[in-house]
Amino acid sequence: MIRLAIRNLFQNRTRLIISVGGVALALMLILSLDGIVRWIQTRVAAYIDASEADIWVAQAGVRNMHMASSSLSSERALEVGRVEGVDSVTPILYLTNVVVAGEERTISYIIGLPEEAQAGRPWIVSAGRGDPRPGGAVIDQGIAEASGIGLGDRVELLGADFEVVGLSGGTTSLTNSIAFISSEDFARLRASPDTVSFLLVRVEASAPPDKIARLIEDQVEGVTAQTREQFSAQERKVVRDMSTDLVTIMNSVGFLIGLAVMGLTVYTATLSRRAEYGVLKALGARNRDLYLSVGVQALASVVLGLAAGLAFTLLLAGIVPRIVSNLGLEVSLESLGKVATASLIFASTAALLPIRQIRGLDPAVVFRGK
Repeated sequence: MIRLAIRNLFQNRTRLIISVGGVALALMLILSLDGIVRWIQTRVAAYIDASEADIWVAQAGVRNMHMASSSLSSERALEVGRVEGVDSVTPILYLTNVVVAGEERTISYIIGLPEEAQAGRPWIVSAGRGDPRPGGAVIDQGIAEASGIGLGDRVELLGADFEVVGLSGGTTSLTNSIAFISSEDFARLRASPDTVSFLLVRVEASAPPDKIARLIEDQVEGVTAQTREQFSAQERKVVRDMSTDLVTIMNSVGFLIGLAVMGLTVYTATLSRRAEYGVLKALGARNRDLYLSVGVQALASVVLGLAAGLAFTLLLAGIVPRIVSNLGLEVSLESLGKVATASLIFASTAALLPIRQIRGLDPAVVFRGK
């Protein structure tokens, strides 16, 4: 019966394409929206994750970067550097401002880096250099391409002109980008030579970061120290709560719509084979055999649709960043597992709905042409 069900499914290719195509499009909608949400949450903490700092030290009570302000005296960097287990301390300056590149104006995290910084530098440098040095700036490659500027051109940051000396990758998100200038220029423009925003700490090879973070808080007054993972999690949480609620709602709605479309597709495909089930019943097939046939065909449609939907989504994930520099998709095994599980449940339900009609189907109806 299973072999017969599979053969029957592939017998009418047009109907198979419509059935599988409907499921594939529905699942692509679900995976794409979920992928966008995941990409946003990953990008907002990209700088933290790629900073190569084991511990982030901020002003007491400050636990994230987005919509937050941290100010530490330069003496705190010396104190943190004296804590046992600390290998290096990189003080950075940070402010949310606007990058003016040609006709483009983009909200950006402006990072002030000291020379020979041990952490916090651009992690992907697609052109030029990653060390801005006085008078220079490193901006996102996508922002530069959108504004038609390149290395050697001028951009405005913090109200001053800078020469573009480097182009970075992975430093743009749906809401902002990241730009790097020297700490010297940053302090001069903000008239704050004796203060820093965050301390990026690297620990010795054998030292556990969580233990060193606790030591820093115990021995240095007025600071909050978190491991990179803790600081990144706080950043994701704040940004998710503040700026991705709408996208999350859209993702949930898309998930329900996609599953509804998929369920309707499987239901319609099952009913369209009503006459075939009547023939099988006339030939002596029992109801449980028909139920097995319905279930196998529904399962096959969902599996094929899931494979096609995943392929389309991966193709979309490769195309979208080439068209829109500040948007992307991140397809994860967790998302795929969630979608596959929900799809099987909905498909099974959709296949069971017409069973009542199949169970009461009169074989004579088939031969009367009804």
